[in-house]
Amino acid sequence: MAEPDHIFVNPLPNLAAGGSPAVFPFFYITPQKFENIVRKYYPVEMGPVTNIDPIGSSPVIISKESLEKIAPTWMNVSLTMKHDPDTDKAFGWVLEMYGYAIASALHGVRHMLRRDLMVQPPWDLSTKAMFIIHYTYACDYNMKGELTYGKTGEWRFDKRLHLRGPPPRNISMPPPGVPESVVTLVKMLNEATSNIPNWDTL
Repeated sequence: MAEPDHIFVNPLPNLAAGGSPAVFPFFYITPQKFENIVRKYYPVEMGPVTNIDPIGSSPVIISKESLEKIAPTWMNVSLTMKHDPDTDKAFGWVLEMYGYAIASALHGVRHMLRRDLMVQPPWDLSTKAMFIIHYTYACDYNMKGELTYGKTGEWRFDKRLHLRGPPPRNISMPPPGVPESVVTLVKMLNEATSNIPNWDTL
């Protein structure tokens, strides 16, 4: 499972093994921190909340059989959480990620946590030995190549600037000193858009 803002930078092998799915861990998925809420959906008799992996539903490499088992529960848990005001408020935009993590735990499916599965510029600096670039965070830099996160940079790439249409072809390259992960992101976006016919009018 992947997302539209994932760019594959290296060939992706099947990292799942022995029936265990492979997944990228997210630092902001913290079931223990929300144990009082999580217990509404993962009862005590199921075991400790540490059985719930700190993950979302993407990127995940999982067998069809495991996904077929998890998916209905994932949907139902997510909908139930969405209809609970306290849960909806606590989890916000990551609610569906918790839904997947909890549903997996309810079925006893544990994931292999693979930090090498994905980089997230501008925080991760290199794509070496990595597989996916996830361009979710804004990349803001001054012309010295210094990160100005939280402040609009003299050079920037932020997918949220393009909600009403595709990003343009030939995005300007970042200034010298910007991390390789950001440079690779822009190069690959430019390569893709230059090879898609009628990109600007789609």
